Amino acid sequence: MEKQKNNTGTKNNVIKTNDNKQKRKPLKNKIPTAIFSLGGIQEIGKNTYIVEHDDEIWIIDSGVKFPDDWGTGIEGIIPNYDWLVENKNRIQGLIITHGHEDHIGGIPYLLKRIDLKCIYAPKFAQELIKAKLRDKKVTFKGDLNLIDSNTVIKTKHFLIDFFSINHSIPDAYGSRYQTINGTLVTTGDFKFDYTPIAQKTDFWKLSRMGQAGVDLLISDSTNSLIPGITPSEQDVIARIEEIFRKSIDHRIILASFASNVYRLKTIVDCAIKFNRKILIFGRSMKKGIDIARKIKYIKAPVSVFIENRNLHKYKASEVLILSTGSQGEPLAALSRIAQGIHPYVSVTKGDTIVFSSSPIPGSYARVEKLTNKLIKLGANVLENSAMNTVHTSGHASQGDQKLLFNLIKPKYFAPMHGEYRMLSKHIKTAIATGVKPENNFLIYNGDRLELLNGHVTQAESVPAEPIYIDGNDTTSHTKRVISDRDKLGKDGLIAVIITIDSRKNTIVGKPKIISRGTFYVKDSLQTIIAAQKISLAAVNDYFSTAKKVTFSGIKQSIQKRLLPYIHRTKRRDPILIPVILNKTTINQPTIKRSVNNVKNSSSNNVKNSNVNNVKNK
Repeated sequence: MEKQKNNTGTKNNVIKTNDNKQKRKPLKNKIPTAIFSLGGIQEIGKNTYIVEHDDEIWIIDSGVKFPDDWGTGIEGIIPNYDWLVENKNRIQGLIITHGHEDHIGGIPYLLKRIDLKCIYAPKFAQELIKAKLRDKKVTFKGDLNLIDSNTVIKTKHFLIDFFSINHSIPDAYGSRYQTINGTLVTTGDFKFDYTPIAQKTDFWKLSRMGQAGVDLLISDSTNSLIPGITPSEQDVIARIEEIFRKSIDHRIILASFASNVYRLKTIVDCAIKFNRKILIFGRSMKKGIDIARKIKYIKAPVSVFIENRNLHKYKASEVLILSTGSQGEPLAALSRIAQGIHPYVSVTKGDTIVFSSSPIPGSYARVEKLTNKLIKLGANVLENSAMNTVHTSGHASQGDQKLLFNLIKPKYFAPMHGEYRMLSKHIKTAIATGVKPENNFLIYNGDRLELLNGHVTQAESVPAEPIYIDGNDTTSHTKRVISDRDKLGKDGLIAVIITIDSRKNTIVGKPKIISRGTFYVKDSLQTIIAAQKISLAAVNDYFSTAKKVTFSGIKQSIQKRLLPYIHRTKRRDPILIPVILNKTTINQPTIKRSVNNVKNSSSNNVKNSNVNNVKNK
């Protein structure tokens, strides 16, 4: 599938070094170094950042964004890659900071459009990328290079090195980009855990970078509204052990993020300590644990894990169920358990169900609904709170962000990875720690910042609109399809079926008015009669004034007259589909069958199938 290279020698300009004192003095250069995002700013998700200098482009992360409830069937949202396609010959490679979906989920879609030379990723992220490419049946022909805190990538215009940071997933790194114009540092997603259970933040290297000089800092804003420091993972370990101890006579069902390997390691260790077998529900959860065991991040014998078919052999008090669904996803295992439709497990009174997570933006309502269902079934539901620490964030709060500013001492600052309110608050924190107010940039996706001789200015933007993943379609046309679905859900559909004689330019009979989701037909007789009259008048006026009669013109005349009337009377703006039947080419039974087809179909089928069949007759 792909070739993997270690960072030895000079293959692909990669060298190993422990020297982090390199510093390039800015020269009187005329070509700026540009930095911008295609996704990840003023939103949570689809992180994709670009660093560009002359004939070299580096991509930092390639993420996906999960849709909110309004997503109307879409699987996810990715950036528009058109700019990268247009400049593909200048792309040097893709650098991955860590393995979360909002940083690697877009890779298969990017590779379908661009043949990347190489991907640089840390150990755990590499394994996740390999699995993702296999699942999506995407072949990567370039080099998959391993990075760590000692890696340096040296090219014509860039000297790139990395620093270890703590996050809610193993192997997370920030990166520094030294150019002739100055130095850019991006943290990726991070927090400062002062008592970590695994990977530590490299405070020494951050301090050295600050001493060497940082012109522009781009940093994670997710928790910028939260005062203080983010709690340590050690606090969660103590609480989870307590839950196991108190639930010794009951089954435990625990939902968490599948990528939070440190948390999963703690949970697996507790299960072994308290002699519980582990049953895993959820494809992503199983994949995460399998990868973590493969690379020895989780150490547990095979005998600890059981299959669905063997669940009945154990008492409830002997089982721990690890499940996906901590965000209330309707199809996830925990939601199906709550609905009573899971094939192996149902909630029984006394079950302890732990949400070792916090709702991400857009998930709050779903999580509350799921929690209520579980409590009604008799479960003891434990959620994260100030008094019940069963989760801690992987993102820096205000206290951590202040420390970063004091270590890095950036001249300029641009917040990333967060909604507008988060970015705005992060800038206030930057100003409070000494960054001049005029040196902060609250930008949008596509807005270019240019670093030239140590000074940063905002330049012309590039296109960065979102692309919706709808089945196999990832073109810009999906946006219109999603808009139509949204309109169907809010305002419904009206079909106006009218028969004409194209030889005489006359109407044959009364129009048929069919409503789906706009108004109830039996209670709207006057509306239907008025709609028939308006449609007749619109078509007759068109016949009398048009120089050349076309089916398209007839449809537009009906829409122009009828839609304002529906809005006035029903306060709805439905999708209106005029269906024009020509008496010279069809017989009456055909008309009747076509009308019945429209009546009996769903809204989408009316639009996409039967109506088109009628129109093409």
